[in-house]
Amino acid sequence: MAGHPTSPGPDESGADTPNEATRVPGVPVLETPAALRPDERPSRLSGPPHPPLPEAAQDFLRAHGPDAPRPRLILSLLSDGRWWSANDLVRAGGVAYAVVSSLLKELEAAGELVREPGGDRCRLARPGHYTGATAPVLADPVAHLLSDHPRAAAELVRAVAEGPSSDLDLDHVSATAETALRRALFLATRFDLRQRTVLCVGDHDLTSVALTLVEPGARVEVVDLDERVLAHIDAVADRLGLAVRTHSADLRLGLPPVLRESSDLVFTDPPYTPDGVELFVRRGVEGLSDPKRSRVLVAYGASETTPKLAAATQARLVRSGLLMEAVWPDFNRYLGAESIGAASDLYVLRPLARTLPSPGGDASRVYSQGVNAKEARGGLDVERASAVLDRVTELVRARGAQGAEGPSGDGSAEAVESAGPDEGVVPALVGDWPREVTKEVRVRLSTWMNSPTAVGTCAVVNLTGGWERLAARAALAATTDDTFVLVPSSSRWVRDEAGQRAFRAMVEPGRRVRFLRGLGAPDLTAIRLTRNPEPGGSTGRLLAHVQGSAHGTLTTTLRTGLVEVSAWRGRPANKRTARHAVASAPDWVAGHSLLDLPEHRFSELRVLASELVARVEEIQAESRT
Repeated sequence: MAGHPTSPGPDESGADTPNEATRVPGVPVLETPAALRPDERPSRLSGPPHPPLPEAAQDFLRAHGPDAPRPRLILSLLSDGRWWSANDLVRAGGVAYAVVSSLLKELEAAGELVREPGGDRCRLARPGHYTGATAPVLADPVAHLLSDHPRAAAELVRAVAEGPSSDLDLDHVSATAETALRRALFLATRFDLRQRTVLCVGDHDLTSVALTLVEPGARVEVVDLDERVLAHIDAVADRLGLAVRTHSADLRLGLPPVLRESSDLVFTDPPYTPDGVELFVRRGVEGLSDPKRSRVLVAYGASETTPKLAAATQARLVRSGLLMEAVWPDFNRYLGAESIGAASDLYVLRPLARTLPSPGGDASRVYSQGVNAKEARGGLDVERASAVLDRVTELVRARGAQGAEGPSGDGSAEAVESAGPDEGVVPALVGDWPREVTKEVRVRLSTWMNSPTAVGTCAVVNLTGGWERLAARAALAATTDDTFVLVPSSSRWVRDEAGQRAFRAMVEPGRRVRFLRGLGAPDLTAIRLTRNPEPGGSTGRLLAHVQGSAHGTLTTTLRTGLVEVSAWRGRPANKRTARHAVASAPDWVAGHSLLDLPEHRFSELRVLASELVARVEEIQAESRT
């Protein structure tokens, strides 16, 4: 998720915009003379009293009891006499849409509100009667620091504007640049992050970029499932020379091994479901080198009209052994999420133990919408699963299956011709399969992705039901000679030629690829991968070696691959030569396996493989002279 817009609503006054440093979360920054900084606002605690509000407004505030300052803030916004939409008021005030909408209805019923003809905006009929809505505000913990970082603010505005759009399947709601900067200032001020590592568990909001701009001495590791986010962060970090490194991972399956017990502090803005918050925080704790001396900072929000949801989430955190050391209300602002006031709180959590107890929810359905929401339907039923496995068995047992692709090259399942059975092959099942489908070997998807898993010569990996983003990486994780990766036919990897090229770019030349549309059901596609015994010349063989050891670190697999390739070429290189060659690789190589390497780096890896082969030849030539 992410933060509030720089303008709360349309400005018809032509007034100047106030200094960015005066912005206070939870308090609107209006572009009219009526918008005063907190220290300039008249206070009910001193000076002459304000005139009473109209009766309808007073009744509404009384109905809210001690929480009346929340709707009072909306009245203060409306008192400028401008046209406002309900969403503009929500984003400017940080008050839930349900409260804002209810207030507007009450005012309209009392004749205090005028609706824009043909539009969705409104304004007060008598704004001068609402000067008494102004109220004092709490001090902001970092507002006084904003003006000291104009370069960071400018770079973040650019980075946010150029960033990828929100992915609703991942519960993305974009944060403003100011929210990212405020987070960074809080982190860098509250904690000593010089020469320390911060782990961002998900970072659509670019907190990593903000932090390294504010504190150049900090190192930040980012793990995210959205490849567009990773590519954008890397591009910004490369342009600005920031110490940020990105990793691709589906956190439902675990944290990349290289990130476990590696960091000093964690920041996350997770999906706002109890399961989502618990999962992302759990992964964060797994990434801490010393949890009992560290902190996990969480952006989390819920509507003030649904306190039970927030209570359920907080109960999960407490049961997980996490102390809520501090909570800053409305610290984060968002360009959306009006149902929760376009705002969320900042939690500072302190782990009370090195490890957390077992999770209390469903780690596979952690999002509030899309294919991975609790309400989503997907996966395989018994009938479809049986049809898929029957067809796979036919293909595996067919002689000449390596030539299965039809003359048209479309790879349809019907293009395969049977030529005699091989009765001994029983495919292993990876992922979520119906219990009624019985096979000899079953493997959890998390096990498959986290470590090399010997399951025989053939496996079928089920990625339906919200897992299809992992198709290329699940293929790389295979130890089998013949692997079928099952995805919905709507998956980006198979639905068009561009997606198929992207898939091939990640798994070839180590594997031969065929796309079998309609396998088991019209809406399913199986990607069949077989080992390629002839991956090409030196570069192709080096890539195939790395792809065949995808769970290993890139620095290790590149070294061993160079030794193997040089022996194949008849000019053997020792480990020392290979080590020197790999030492010249770019910084992004270190600290990655192929399985957590961001997708945009795979094209660079191909270029690097060629350069490393040439580098070994140079070192060998130098040693002979």
